[in-house]
Amino acid sequence: MLRRILPHPVLTATLTVVWLMLLNEVSLGGIVFGLILGLVLPALTAAYWPARPRLKNPPMMVEYALVVLWDIVVANVVVARTILFKRNEAMRPCFVTVPLELHTPEAITVLAGTITMTPGTVSADLSADGRSLLVHCLDAPDPNAVRADIKARYERRLKEIFE
Repeated sequence: MLRRILPHPVLTATLTVVWLMLLNEVSLGGIVFGLILGLVLPALTAAYWPARPRLKNPPMMVEYALVVLWDIVVANVVVARTILFKRNEAMRPCFVTVPLELHTPEAITVLAGTITMTPGTVSADLSADGRSLLVHCLDAPDPNAVRADIKARYERRLKEIFE
C-alpha cells in the first residue's frame, strides 16, 4: 500500500524541495502544494518506471553534489577568463570521447547532465552501445586531462552511487 502512495520517495522529496525553491519562500501553502506535486506526479508516472534505480551509496550523493557545485563555480571563472582574455587563435576547442565504465542509464544520464551543466563543456552524443560519451570542450589544450578529470571527479563517484 505504501508503495502505491509513495512509488518514488526520493522523487517526491526532490519535487517538493524544487517547488519550494521555485517559490523562493517557505510557506505552509507552498509545502502542502509541493507535497501534493511530489505525491501526484510520481504516482502518475510510476507506470513508466517499472524498475526504479537502485542507489547503493545515497550519502555519496551529497559529496557528488558539492563537487559538482564547486566545479560549476570554478568553471564559470575559467570560462569568463577564457572569453575575456584569450585570443580566438589561442583557444583549442575539441571533442573528447570519454569511455564509460557506467552501465545504468540513470548514472549515464546524471554524468551527461553534469558535464552539460558545467560551463565550457557539453555532452554532445552517447554512442549507440552506451559505452562512450562525446563531450565538446570550449578550450582543452590537453584532451586526455579532460577525459581523466571527468572519469576521476564524476564517473568514479557515480559508480559508487549507482553501481
